[in-house]
Amino acid sequence: MAKKKPTYEIEQENGWLGTNAKERKQIFSFCENYRQFISTVKTERQANDEGVRLAEAHGFTDLAPRIAAGERLKAGDKVYFSVGGKTLILAHIGTRPIVEGLRLIGGHTDSPRLDLKPRPLYEEGGMALLDTHYYGGVRKYQWVTTPLAIHGVVAKKDGTSVSISIGENADEPVFCITDLLPHLAKEQSDRKLGVAITGEGLNVLCGSMPAGKGTQQIKRAILEKLHADYGIDEWDLTSAELEIVPAGPARDLGFDRSMLLGYGHDDRASAYPAIRAIVDQDETPEYTAMVLLCDKEEIGSVGSTGMNSFLFENAAAEIVNLCTEDYSDLILRRTLRNSKMLSADVNALHDPNYPEVSSPNKNMAQLNHGVVMTKYVGARGKSGSNDAHAEYVAELRALFDDAGVTWQTGEIGKVDQGGGGTIAYMLARYEMDVIDCGVGVMSMHAPMEVVGKFDLYMAYRGFSAFLA
Repeated sequence: MAKKKPTYEIEQENGWLGTNAKERKQIFSFCENYRQFISTVKTERQANDEGVRLAEAHGFTDLAPRIAAGERLKAGDKVYFSVGGKTLILAHIGTRPIVEGLRLIGGHTDSPRLDLKPRPLYEEGGMALLDTHYYGGVRKYQWVTTPLAIHGVVAKKDGTSVSISIGENADEPVFCITDLLPHLAKEQSDRKLGVAITGEGLNVLCGSMPAGKGTQQIKRAILEKLHADYGIDEWDLTSAELEIVPAGPARDLGFDRSMLLGYGHDDRASAYPAIRAIVDQDETPEYTAMVLLCDKEEIGSVGSTGMNSFLFENAAAEIVNLCTEDYSDLILRRTLRNSKMLSADVNALHDPNYPEVSSPNKNMAQLNHGVVMTKYVGARGKSGSNDAHAEYVAELRALFDDAGVTWQTGEIGKVDQGGGGTIAYMLARYEMDVIDCGVGVMSMHAPMEVVGKFDLYMAYRGFSAFLA
């Protein structure tokens, strides 16, 4: 055979073309497990709990008792650490001294949603409604007339808490936000898209049957039902975290079932492959492998469970302390400086319905072209961006290519069109190498988002190679 002519330019094609029947079966099997995951995991608390369940099923143990006992960690040990029941850290101790650095994958498990206000329930116009405050970058008009579910916890004065989940099962009621009929919507239709539906207008319809004659009887009926079903009263709602999310499971998308339509792909489409990559490790890694899945990314990574807190540094200090004979702040700082990270957040995909916002010359990620490496995000001159070093990008190119991982580059739309951010820059402050690397998504931040199954599986393959 004639020697194949070398090529010096990027040649990429639809990733499915390079798969055989066995590989497609593996992809569909992995993605069915993911579909079930995001169908049941609708909040960051649920993501934490399911992550713990998966970890424990693969031999991980709670780090907290080992910290309390001062029990040493050795190569091969698998531990997890939960912060506030919302942020989860998984670690698999490697064979190299931990001071030589971690191999860290970091993402988040919170998603845009509606949160109930502390005094949410009220009656008006012969109906009971729930007052909400939207969380994260939602496009408000997308949330009206959509079947909604309620998930969360109610913390009571006696120290107990009640978990609530309503609207996911076929025999359960759902909730919704009503909208105007087109016959009466002329004024609304004349408004700009961003203000056609207001934040204070996102009130969730939850009942219409009165408990008896008189005023506020519909509200009273709802409160009586909440007390009968859950043992809670209106005061208990002031110490609750109840989230309004789209009801129902994620679904296969397309005649060929090659995509998934579901709520919370941002960022659980990166979180799940990261969890699977570390729990599926058969061999002890060379460098200590760690997965960090945090809360509050969608509102700036604030609070005690967000990346702007010291939660990662504190957890890393505890692990370094149990892995070294003579712990010091300098050893911790050297460990972090020597680490390498993938900021596993989703990226935007080219959408043929909206080509005017896509970065030209194929700089926008494409569906079915693999996991996306994003050298920088940010906006308006890369503001707020990590901007990975060229040497680190080259290192990952070699790693992915050697492991047979299909990958692509991407950025979030045209220059000056918009932009975005992740937790990457917050970890880069430790001097570690960091790059954004995750799954491409269409309709990001909508109640229902789209990902490709091939891309999702390549994220898992890439994360596995990185942590090995």
